[in-house]
Amino acid sequence: MKPACKLLFLAFFLMPFIHSAQVPEVDMVFVKGGTFRMGCTQWARDEQPVHEVLLDDYYIGRFEVTQAQWYMVMSGDTNKCYFQGCDDCPVERVSWYNVQDFISRLNELTNLNYRLPTEAEWEYAARGGVRSKKFKYSGSNNDIAVAWKVGRSDLRTHPVGQKAPNELGIYDMTGNVFEWCSDWYAAGWYGVSGKENPTGPAEGTFKVMRGGCWFYDSAGLRNTDRECANPDYRYGYIGFRLCRTASK
Repeated sequence: MKPACKLLFLAFFLMPFIHSAQVPEVDMVFVKGGTFRMGCTQWARDEQPVHEVLLDDYYIGRFEVTQAQWYMVMSGDTNKCYFQGCDDCPVERVSWYNVQDFISRLNELTNLNYRLPTEAEWEYAARGGVRSKKFKYSGSNNDIAVAWKVGRSDLRTHPVGQKAPNELGIYDMTGNVFEWCSDWYAAGWYGVSGKENPTGPAEGTFKVMRGGCWFYDSAGLRNTDRECANPDYRYGYIGFRLCRTASK
């Protein structure tokens, strides 16, 4: 085969792989570490006891990962979203383990160390970090201002970033879709959790998800509300946002 023909052949052969390796743009917000009181005394037992947590600096996604970002990295994923066809809507019907695969591939493409936020990092960011005004929801005491929720969502997800942001400029931490966290879930974890950068129990059956979703009411949208789900399953109401440890 002539050299020119070889180049054309290679270009044709490699084109699908080059296309599938596109790197999605991820808008990250710097979260200054600090100490906060995690949990709530007035609601579910698994939110108690309120305890002090100390976190290092980190970055967290300004938005939930979208369908467009997901398929840019996971081009071979044939399992469709429940609300397929909305590129700017949060991806859903992705299991916790699917997300780990996405993150592994994204890290290979970027040479960065993306991961899921811990439950503590998620709550701290949702509360507004060092800028917290102690709102009930992420960015407001009025859930309608910050969340796509039951009665206001048309029972579906919506493009990210359309509601008001919280104190750190982060969107949709309340409503739209639940967000996977890295931690295993344990109802009594707050009673035994360490103070510094807690990462949850060493093992478990279900993974933590936070933030409420498009069919949840006000009580389930609170910053402190804890929920969990089977990490093997794909649900039409669970997505995720990325996190990254800040370099020291």
